[in-house]
Amino acid sequence: MKRFIVLSAVFFCLSTYAQNYTRRDSLQGGLRPERTSYDVLRYDLNISVDPEKKFIKGYNDITFKATEATSRIQVDLFENMKIDGITLDKVKPTYKRDNDAVFITFPKPLEKDKEYTLRFSYSGNPVIAKNAPWDGGFVFTQDTNGKPWIGVAVQGTGASLWYPVKDHQTDEPDRGASIKVAVPNGLMDVSNGRFMGSTDLKNGYTRWDWEVKNPINNYDITVNIADYEHIHDEYNSLSLDYYVLRGNVDKAKTQFDEVKPMLQCFEEKFGPYPFYEDGYKLVETPYLGMEHQSAVAYGNNYRKGYMGMDISGTGVGMKFDYIVVHESGHEWFGNSITSKDIADMWIHEGFTTYSETVYIECRQGYDQAMKYIYGQRRSVENRKPAIGIFGVNKEGSGDMYFKGALMLNTMRNIVNDDAKWWKLIYNYSTTYKKQVIDTETVVNFFNKETGINLTPVFNQYLRYAKIPVLQLKLEGTILQYRWVTDEPNFAMPIEISLGSKTLRLDATNDWKKETIQATSLSDVTVADKKFYVKVEKL
Repeated sequence: MKRFIVLSAVFFCLSTYAQNYTRRDSLQGGLRPERTSYDVLRYDLNISVDPEKKFIKGYNDITFKATEATSRIQVDLFENMKIDGITLDKVKPTYKRDNDAVFITFPKPLEKDKEYTLRFSYSGNPVIAKNAPWDGGFVFTQDTNGKPWIGVAVQGTGASLWYPVKDHQTDEPDRGASIKVAVPNGLMDVSNGRFMGSTDLKNGYTRWDWEVKNPINNYDITVNIADYEHIHDEYNSLSLDYYVLRGNVDKAKTQFDEVKPMLQCFEEKFGPYPFYEDGYKLVETPYLGMEHQSAVAYGNNYRKGYMGMDISGTGVGMKFDYIVVHESGHEWFGNSITSKDIADMWIHEGFTTYSETVYIECRQGYDQAMKYIYGQRRSVENRKPAIGIFGVNKEGSGDMYFKGALMLNTMRNIVNDDAKWWKLIYNYSTTYKKQVIDTETVVNFFNKETGINLTPVFNQYLRYAKIPVLQLKLEGTILQYRWVTDEPNFAMPIEISLGSKTLRLDATNDWKKETIQATSLSDVTVADKKFYVKVEKL
């Protein structure tokens, strides 16, 4: 989650849809031959961080396979960071910088299907976030004891803000990564994966080594530097490790009690935790939170709700820690299942926002879950599409969160069979585990598994600003009804109630008729708590 949603969901800048995209945008968001000609297999990052100077120095060993013969590749590093050297097999290729892209030219073509390791050395002062995680960058601050407390969050902005990387979501390092971070003695670095040990470098710094066994999103690779205390626990065979600021152990143990029932719920509904080899961690951060894979950033200050508020306005949201649940939900949706382009980030955020409702249903029951998700409607704007602009590193509107979740809840009621629905969600999560996909993949899977053509429903909720409008009119005892939508040939069932009687209408864009026992449209109640729609009684 790059942008955590405030109650009005106005965090997304609407003007982005009207702007002209730049070469920098296309270099970051596009797929040109210099990117598609190689497949990253592994990152081995080795850096030192100077808290006082806010300075990074080190290198990234990028192991990759050439997918075609090529003399030139693109690696990305923000232009404010200095390149200290690039070598491949002890040879120094030439390179040219273009905005945040680095085009590297080799003296002879790389051979197709051959593996190489490129060492990219660099240094500099990374961009400092002014309001993390809403804007990308590093946070350099201090804890209450005056010790350095450092974190980084770069989703959407780009991981190349702080390390050299192929900065596109289509390519994750298949063989994982190592993250080795040297920090001043007395501090600890916590990164992704398993802790492999620390080494006193005899220069006032200690290096902390971490190993990731699974593929990992570029923006998920992270550093967390502080005077941490460590809490260890286990859930079944999954290691649970919490790294919290000194003095926060007792309240962390209490607050994180819900991790185990949350994992139990998510494993039941979404399948096994995707990264058992790398463990599960919560790491206290100087910003609100982020879904860093196997090292989830936590900055909710040990409060229930979202920064002590109920994001749904119903009271239900104050019964759990929003950051723990939402960011952990991303381990399945965003970290395991990843969108190819950030324009399709609803695949991350819509499903993960829905996971909050799933968790509530597991713990508090169906009625409380429906109360919570209905309350989320107040944060949907319906002014811009949830799907963004492809190829220019531009995500869709903030409606990808709540509108995405409400769309899924609507589909649950279209399916109208809970056993079938939960099997669908489970199969979706496990079928595309650790894969990079797009909206078309999701739509095709849902269509096939349900036997229902849901394509028009996906399109209306994701590709247009408005939600479906159900128009009703009554002539005598004849109820006429239809959908008004942007999407042509739209069809979706809807439920109405007449007193104690419930009818399910197969509505389309064409007027249809149903004989009912009513004398006024005020007698007709539309099940808009089950279906996220607008109703117009004519």
